[in-house]
Amino acid sequence: MSATTGDFVTPGNPVDVPADANIGSGLSETKAGAVALVTGTIISEGDTISIEANRPETNSPQIGDDVIAEVTKLMPKVAMIRLLHIEKEGGHRDLSAENLFADIFVTEIVDRFLPSPGDAMRTRDLIRARITQLEPNLKASTRASPELGVLWAICPACGNELVTSDDKQDFNVDCNRCDYSGYRALSNGFGHGHTLGEDIQELNRAGERWSAEAENILGHEGARPYLSPVADHRRGRTHEASAAAMRMRAAITGKGRGGDRRQRVQHKCKCTLCGTDTTVPFEPTPGKPIRCKDCMDKVKGGNASKEELAAEREVLTKARSQAAEVSGIKLFVARLSYNATEDELKNIFSTHGEITECSIATDKDTGKSRGFAFVKFTSRKAGEKAIKELDGSEIHGRKISVQESNDGGDRRGGRGRGNRHRGRGGNRR
Repeated sequence: MSATTGDFVTPGNPVDVPADANIGSGLSETKAGAVALVTGTIISEGDTISIEANRPETNSPQIGDDVIAEVTKLMPKVAMIRLLHIEKEGGHRDLSAENLFADIFVTEIVDRFLPSPGDAMRTRDLIRARITQLEPNLKASTRASPELGVLWAICPACGNELVTSDDKQDFNVDCNRCDYSGYRALSNGFGHGHTLGEDIQELNRAGERWSAEAENILGHEGARPYLSPVADHRRGRTHEASAAAMRMRAAITGKGRGGDRRQRVQHKCKCTLCGTDTTVPFEPTPGKPIRCKDCMDKVKGGNASKEELAAEREVLTKARSQAAEVSGIKLFVARLSYNATEDELKNIFSTHGEITECSIATDKDTGKSRGFAFVKFTSRKAGEKAIKELDGSEIHGRKISVQESNDGGDRRGGRGRGNRHRGRGGNRR
C-alpha cells in the first residue's frame, strides 16, 4: 500500500503521488511509481509532493567555517589535519568522506617566523582551524582569530596531557610528569575547547623574535617532520636525526651536518645580444645564447629587431667555430694492421700537429689489436689536415681509413662512424 501525505516513510517505501502533482525532494520516480529516498514525513506544498527529512543533512565545509581537527602528518612546509566536525548551526557536524582532510601551510599557523609546522604543533594535537580554500583541495588557517590554534596536546616524550606555562620564554607548554617543555600555537580554548574569557594568546608571542634557546631547537629545513607518528610521540624533539634523514636533507637543501650551505657559483660572461657583461649560475656553452635580463625580456616579448637577432647569430657562429678549434678533434683509424703499434701511429700523425691521445683498441681477453685506433689532435685544423693527407695511406702494407670519430671517445668504437668503419674491415689483416 502506498503512503500518502502525512505518513512517515523510510527509503524504498512507495508513495502515492496524484497524477496532477509534481515530485519534490526526497522522492524518485520509478516504473512502479514514486518511492522515498530519505526517512521523514510526506508533505504537500501546492502541487508538489515531497518528504520532509527528520534528520539534518550532512554539512559541507565552506570558506570561513571553523572546524575541529586532528594533526595527522607534518611535512617540511605543510601540516595535514583530519577534520572531525564543523562548528556551525544546522546539519550534522560530521563530514562527508571527500571533506575529511585539509592542509595548513606553515605561514598560516601563527603570526611569527616558523621554519616548519612541527615547531608549533605535533601529530595527535587537536586544533580549531578556519577553512580558507575549497578547491582543488581544502586549506585552513589557525592564525586569523584568538580562538584558533591548538586545543589539546599530549607530551611527545611520555604521552601525558600538556598544560600551559610561562616559566620560560617561547616554551608555552609543559608536561607535569617529565621534564618536557615546548611551543604550541595555542588557542584561547586550550585545555577546555571553548573560550572562558581567559586570553592566553600572549604565550604565543605573535610577531616577536625567537629567544636564543628556542632558536636552537627550531626545525630548520624541516628537521623533525620526517618522523613517523609513533616516533614523533615517543621520542619528542630531543633526538638525533638518522643518517638517512641527514643525507636527504643535504641532497635537498645543500646543507650538511656542518651547517654550510653550498653557494651557487656565478659565471661571468657577455650577453650575446647586446654585448654587456652579465653573470649566469651555470657554465656557459660556447655558441649558445646567453642574455642579460633586459635582453631576455626583449626576446620573450618579441621586441628584438631582425638586425639584433642576425648580429647575435653571427656572434654565436663565431663562438662555435672558436670552441671547435680549441676543443680539438678525435680521429678514427680503421683497417689498421694488427702489427702496427701506438708509437708508430704517434710518429706518423704527430707530423701533422700536436696530439693528446693515441690508442689502439685491444681485445680484453687476448690483449691483441682489434684493427682500429683513435687519435686526438689539439687543433681541429691539424686533424682535418691529417684526415686529408693520411686517409688511404699505407701502414705495414695496408691502406688505412682515417675519418673524424663521432663516438664520444669510447675506446670500443661506440655506435657511430667508428663502428661502421670497423665493420667494413677493421678486423682484417
